[in-house]
Amino acid sequence: MSRIGKLPIPLTDQIEFTIGADNMVTVKGQKGSSSLQLHPNIEIEKNDAELIVKRASDVKTDRALHGLYRSLINNMVVGVSEGYTKKLEIIGVGFRAAITNGVLELNLGYSHPIFFVPPEGIDMEVDTKSTKNPIVVISGIDKELVGQVAAKIRSFRKPEPYKGKGIRYQGEQIRRKAGKSAAK
Repeated sequence: MSRIGKLPIPLTDQIEFTIGADNMVTVKGQKGSSSLQLHPNIEIEKNDAELIVKRASDVKTDRALHGLYRSLINNMVVGVSEGYTKKLEIIGVGFRAAITNGVLELNLGYSHPIFFVPPEGIDMEVDTKSTKNPIVVISGIDKELVGQVAAKIRSFRKPEPYKGKGIRYQGEQIRRKAGKSAAK
């Protein structure tokens, strides 16, 4: 049996869990609601305060889907109860970030500013007071969408290995290179 798939998913009192027609799973919590269409070979059993994901057979694809859907449903439960956040640190002289009317404006050393409109369900903040480098905080209930938005913003100016300038995840270590040695 799948090591991840056999783990139960804990539910709290604030979380509503329903299975609708055509294996449509809906999870509602204090942060919002999320839904997912299950594969026909995957079943969910609800016990007192936990969910157990089961599969129809031991076929290789069913075993793969077992752990996948358990992780997806667990991410939904955590998302609607606690939410997910990613923090991006902008490092570089003159690099700035600001939010105006819900649009993220980035000045990253290019000849033009970059404007990023966050998708539905994503909240963004810019923290400039705690450190000298601005920090963009991305939050939402969908783990995949939060990670995708963070990766998209990071792709505007990836950290370079010589000076370390660019956009990086908070706490990310950048492997640095030595650069050119002086001529003899």
